[in-house]
Amino acid sequence: MRKDIDIPDVKGVYVAIVPEKIEGELSWYVNLINDNESSLTNVMVSSSGYLKKQNGEEIRTSVLRHMIADLPPQSYAKVESIMEDVFQLNNQFWVSYQMNGKMYDKKYIFLAESISEDNFSVIPVIGSKGVLIK
Repeated sequence: MRKDIDIPDVKGVYVAIVPEKIEGELSWYVNLINDNESSLTNVMVSSSGYLKKQNGEEIRTSVLRHMIADLPPQSYAKVESIMEDVFQLNNQFWVSYQMNGKMYDKKYIFLAESISEDNFSVIPVIGSKGVLIK
């Protein structure tokens, strides 16, 4: 039964959206951060955007899925690029992985309009500024 299932808390795994200047152009990237002392294996990241307007209209993006075989300790991986056009939406990232023989999963949501310089902080492991969800 459900009470018999051990669902461990996710600690030390974050999602950050970080801007980068590449050849003079500003690009934004979604990064998965492993701030643990153990590797993450069989990492699945599912991303989507959505918003329900006041008039009842719903906006949804396609669902994208990414696989990362191994994410070493104290490292990060660029998951996908993200366009500024979708910053007006809620951007959801569902992350599932294995660590030390246990399965973990967590949903990270960047609320609409939250991806902005007003919400920047220094991102652990990466060291540059961006928006972080723990």
